[in-house]
Amino acid sequence: MVRIGFHASHEQFAPSELLGLVQVAEAAGFACAMSSDHFKPWGPAQGHSGFAWSWLGAALQATGLPFGVISALGYRYHPAVVAQAAATLSEMFPERLWWALGSGQRLNEDITGLPWPERAERNARLRECAEVVRALFRGETVTHRGRITVVEARLYSLPARPPRLLGAAVTEETAEFVGGWADGLLTVHAKPDRLRRVIEAFRRGGGAGKPLFLQVSLNWAATEEEALGGAFAQWRYNALGGPVSWELRSPEEFDTATRFVRPEDMHDCVLVSADTGRHAAWLNEFVELGFDEIQLHQVGTNQRGFIEAFGAKVLPQFEPGGRGP
Repeated sequence: MVRIGFHASHEQFAPSELLGLVQVAEAAGFACAMSSDHFKPWGPAQGHSGFAWSWLGAALQATGLPFGVISALGYRYHPAVVAQAAATLSEMFPERLWWALGSGQRLNEDITGLPWPERAERNARLRECAEVVRALFRGETVTHRGRITVVEARLYSLPARPPRLLGAAVTEETAEFVGGWADGLLTVHAKPDRLRRVIEAFRRGGGAGKPLFLQVSLNWAATEEEALGGAFAQWRYNALGGPVSWELRSPEEFDTATRFVRPEDMHDCVLVSADTGRHAAWLNEFVELGFDEIQLHQVGTNQRGFIEAFGAKVLPQFEPGGRGP
């Protein structure tokens, strides 16, 4: 059966509040969780951005849930340092962490002052960092000089099994690229036909038989008006699409770039409905595509209401013996 998870958005909530929310989500029946990993929020209205890796230690201790996180390496993060963080968490909480690697977003990675390269170069750096991480997880002493530099790095506290290393991809091109080295695919929701092409590209690139993970942006509220308004207030930045989103440098630039986005435009990038049955039907479309894990990002601020509603009316439909949507 598919695992339905709760996405913890550090951009929108203080770390202490997020810790309480994942505990509530576990009690409501969510089977897993995922953490964002930003240095800045998307827009000024969100107003937060806690450090994901310290928060993950607390969240793993406070719950019994498995967690995932997506990071970019080679800019603000040196691959050896974050590999040490992932190995430490996996040693303390065996087989409860997966880690996705992506090519990054200027909003977060620009703070080091390094040049921000075009996508092909970012993907090449991603592959190089992934190879370094793999070698460290194998217990090797790594010296590497290329796009990133590593000198005699070794992880001394290794878990019995390293965390699953996923490749993050939105386009077919990137999905095919990560298929050869990743343990699985992490992508974001889209129309089923487009997702099907992304999955096919991943499998074509070497990902056949590997697990599929999906992050879904949705907004539920008591009324359609509240659901649409909440999505627009907090997540209109998602309406920009991929290429623009990777290049903007600050929350203020995202605010400026979205000044002409209308509330009704949110239906193109967020699953908005006050009907839990409609949400369940959308999720079922993704289940039918073969996703093993679906992480739900409720983009509005009404997190506890969402957890309660989905725990009572949506999650039971995807449990063993559930009646289905």
